[in-house]
Amino acid sequence: MDQIAVTAASGLHARMEALDLVANNLANATTGGFKLDREFYSLFTAGEDPGVDGSSGTKLPVIQKQWTDFTQGSLQPTGNPLDLALSGKGFFVVNGPSGPLYTRSGSFQLSSSGALTTSDGYPVQTADGKILQTNSQAPLDVAADGSVTQDGEDLGQLALVDFQDRSVLQKVGNSYFGVTDAKVKTIPAADVTVSQGKVENSNVAPAESAVRLVGLMRQFEMLQKAISITTDMNKKALEDVARVGGSA
Repeated sequence: MDQIAVTAASGLHARMEALDLVANNLANATTGGFKLDREFYSLFTAGEDPGVDGSSGTKLPVIQKQWTDFTQGSLQPTGNPLDLALSGKGFFVVNGPSGPLYTRSGSFQLSSSGALTTSDGYPVQTADGKILQTNSQAPLDVAADGSVTQDGEDLGQLALVDFQDRSVLQKVGNSYFGVTDAKVKTIPAADVTVSQGKVENSNVAPAESAVRLVGLMRQFEMLQKAISITTDMNKKALEDVARVGGSA
């Protein structure tokens, strides 16, 4: 396969990955607390390949990495006292199946045992690492700093944390993040406030993502056409060689 076809095929693979990423963003445009993903393109150089002209290695377009855009989404009032939204940088902490998870989705509920949990049933942690628990049906009052009271009784303060480098976070599902490196530690969230009766919307802009999706599909079609043209050119070249050889 010649250099043009190889480069086009690599470009097709990168665009397929990008299409999956943008499609997932659009699918979660209404998922509370969802953070959109973006791609970073780069050129991969095959150092051992002398290239077509023998002067340099083959350079192929690839997606070097995906990264998450943690820009805050808009806050939507719900009137539900168990819905909580964060303004500023930080995360709620919940007890996931395999350890702590971090989320911006504050659509909480009370379990049958009176524990504050996510919609998936993960208990919400307090600042001292415990679970926020209540034995009363009275409404909860949540202050801007995450302090929770019920009928004047202090139930604890919600854990609000952040990270020095958010690139260490890996998505777990659509609304949670996890950390696989045990050496990574959280830090107290600074300049963050809790708003009761609101939820944070996804930060996906559907119009922008739709435009990007159309653009990627057009690039995909052009690269397919490039491979088709190259294949036809190679086929014609072989036929011409065979014709010349046969007439000799």
